[in-house]
Amino acid sequence: MQLLKNYSIKPYNIHLYELAFLHESYSNENNLDECYERLEFLGDAVLDLVVSEYLYTIDSNLTEGQLTRTRSNYVCKKALYTYSTELGLDQYIKLGAGAELSRRELNSVISDVFESFIGALYLDQGLEVVKEFLNKTVISHIENEDIFFYDYKSELKLLCDQKCMDLCYELIHEEGEPHEKTFTMAVLINGKEYGTGVGGNKKEAEQNAAKIALSKL
Repeated sequence: MQLLKNYSIKPYNIHLYELAFLHESYSNENNLDECYERLEFLGDAVLDLVVSEYLYTIDSNLTEGQLTRTRSNYVCKKALYTYSTELGLDQYIKLGAGAELSRRELNSVISDVFESFIGALYLDQGLEVVKEFLNKTVISHIENEDIFFYDYKSELKLLCDQKCMDLCYELIHEEGEPHEKTFTMAVLINGKEYGTGVGGNKKEAEQNAAKIALSKL
């Protein structure tokens, strides 16, 4: 695997890295009893740990809330997609021949395999090697202060809490096929609508609604 050579990684168990790119559609078509999802679960936790530790050490003035919001920017789906494509991980993904994925679903898979690769790397090489790898691929984005995701919902909640205002979100509309739905959410403050947002899931729609509400407040 050229990726491993690029980072001078000598694998002890090459199967882990092969497994990191097996989508469930490929596994189902080939009667395999495993796919990348368990490695993705592990890689997610390892990535959170390394990024959290880095953020904790670089600025002792950051509060828990600030640390959480900053971390979310560097471990969100958009960030993972960026890391994955920069490394060319998408070229290693194995999908079933009959898999019909929307653009959104494929982008999600590309994001997922970054975490599954980290999970494989952790099991094969240990935490210190993972840290070295992430220093070259993720930490550089933190040092550049790149923005992938801004948590408008948390910002709005903080503002409403400070002003003792009631905040809630309501589903206004949803449409589309199950794998390609679009949601419209409204944000209500003290019972008054301050904006609506549209997204591929409720959380995304709520973020977009919160952004509009913040601009009004």
